[in-house]
Amino acid sequence: MNWLKFVAIPLVLSATAASAEVAVVVHPSNAASLDQAEISRLFTGRGSAFNNGSKATPLNLAESAPARAEFDTKVLGKSSSQMKAYWSKLVFTGKGTPPKELATDADVKAAVAADPGAIGYIDAASVDATVKVVGKF
Repeated sequence: MNWLKFVAIPLVLSATAASAEVAVVVHPSNAASLDQAEISRLFTGRGSAFNNGSKATPLNLAESAPARAEFDTKVLGKSSSQMKAYWSKLVFTGKGTPPKELATDADVKAAVAADPGAIGYIDAASVDATVKVVGKF
């Protein structure tokens, strides 16, 4: 029975950590209002501008980042493997280019803080005053 504690506790803790909240962030000066459908449109290449008309530059986290899988599932409604297949098809047919990938939350925050047209997502715990949250999922 003691061995069960050593197995069950880490599993519960890892399951809790895996479902962290994801914050979609933009430059603090960006006045666009975004809902989940608008965010999904930008990150799937079906749109290239915010609803206020300004150009949008979506930024993805690397495939290995836990927040990437959460974002794909919660916001885009697809698994990471489905999104990879989606973008592979668009790239192969010449109909799209996936968002630029950055390695860490800090990299996404820095890029969004430096570019008024950028939109990205990070773990909600990483949010600070350098970016503006437009949605939490």
